[in-house]
Amino acid sequence: WPPFLMFLDAIAPLGHLGTQDGLISRSLLCHLLSSSKWERNEAETSTFISALGYTSADYYCHLVENIVSSLVTELRGNQFNELNIQGRISVSHVNAVSLFCIPLITLPDLTPLLETLLDYHGGASKEILSSEFLEAVNDALLKKKISLSEAAIFSLWHRHLPSLESATLNLLDQLISLQINSLEKVACVIKDSLLIQAASHPAIFRIVNEIFKNVLLETDGAPEVMTIIQVFMQLFIQVQQNENKQHKFPLKAYFPHHQQPLVIALLRRPFELPSTHWLQHLKHISDMLKSIVEDTNISSFADLYEIWFLVACFGEWLDIAAEQLMKGAVAPDALLWLLAFYYCPENENQQRTQTMVESRAVYSHLMMFYNRTVLSFGELQASVNNIADTEQYHTQCLVTHLLTNFLLFSSGGHMIAQEFISHITETTDMSKEVCTLLIRTAYRIKHNGGENQRTVKLLNELLQKLALKV
Repeated sequence: WPPFLMFLDAIAPLGHLGTQDGLISRSLLCHLLSSSKWERNEAETSTFISALGYTSADYYCHLVENIVSSLVTELRGNQFNELNIQGRISVSHVNAVSLFCIPLITLPDLTPLLETLLDYHGGASKEILSSEFLEAVNDALLKKKISLSEAAIFSLWHRHLPSLESATLNLLDQLISLQINSLEKVACVIKDSLLIQAASHPAIFRIVNEIFKNVLLETDGAPEVMTIIQVFMQLFIQVQQNENKQHKFPLKAYFPHHQQPLVIALLRRPFELPSTHWLQHLKHISDMLKSIVEDTNISSFADLYEIWFLVACFGEWLDIAAEQLMKGAVAPDALLWLLAFYYCPENENQQRTQTMVESRAVYSHLMMFYNRTVLSFGELQASVNNIADTEQYHTQCLVTHLLTNFLLFSSGGHMIAQEFISHITETTDMSKEVCTLLIRTAYRIKHNGGENQRTVKLLNELLQKLALKV
């Protein structure tokens, strides 16, 4: 009972509750609920409620419904009555109502009031809802104790940054804790989080993107985190393409610090182009990126990381670059440079240059074997021994990427793929990299098509075998 009494104290005078009849009704209701005589005599209280035609439970329920209904009506009316100063609800009053909601926040009957408060601004330049209320709503949402409309959730994220941060980190935690063996499952969880839909607003997108960026730094570029971010970006592009053109924000609003031609090129989905044009598109991306990175002065690591993160977010093109290399790309250096930049963005002490030299050597050896229909495990192992011996982790990652694609897309590679993938995952630190690469490739082929059934079958067998080891 005390919370309901606090509600009543908080809402006077509001609209019709401020009229003479409303004040009388309110006084009578307060008297009925707070009278010490009634509190002492439970039997009389029950008799009175019965005389009204209610059970005690119904009576209390209707009381809450009426209070909520009155508040919702007045708050919504005030949204359209901002010029009428006399009838305007004060900021302090709305703040008080939000505070008094906190003890009752999980009560289903309160949902309309929660949603109305989250949508309410009242013309104030500063936040008028209490921070405790916003934190309580966020906590209840994360623990699935309440269910709110999409619009209300978006309003919460817009007006309360910690709620958006919590939702984003909660999504990442949820996905990382899953045993990810299918990106369809990852996509479903991301869609259910509503963050994709909310990210249609540039302010939300930029904040979510910043959180992703920081998490990736904190996890040292964990492949599972990178894969989650890439799926998020693919879904984001999909939502953007389906948006009504009249309601679209300019691309610059989402990526304000990047050269727009590069952004536009990266945002193109592979299925939008004929596969015969992929190589040309990748060379275009590589040339633009190389020009930005090598021909301009990157003033800090932060600037370089910004560019790298943009490219990494659209890693589908990186996977296609490795595939195109294994299919005998006409301009291998441009694609090798693109992959070298991804795995080794810094070139201090010539690390990226060294990665390019080593990966080019491995690539040349792999291409010698590409058209061989019969290939032994020993022959291939001898050619790529530096996958385990190289001192540079970046080179190990790049060579693993190339080698995995060789095993998937070459004639001889199919025959020894399972044995060689097992060898890599058991004798190197590349297990997660290989697993996420196979999952991404399976997802891409399923959505883009164009591969023969033998490759699809091999991918499924490899993923099943790796899943059993986890």
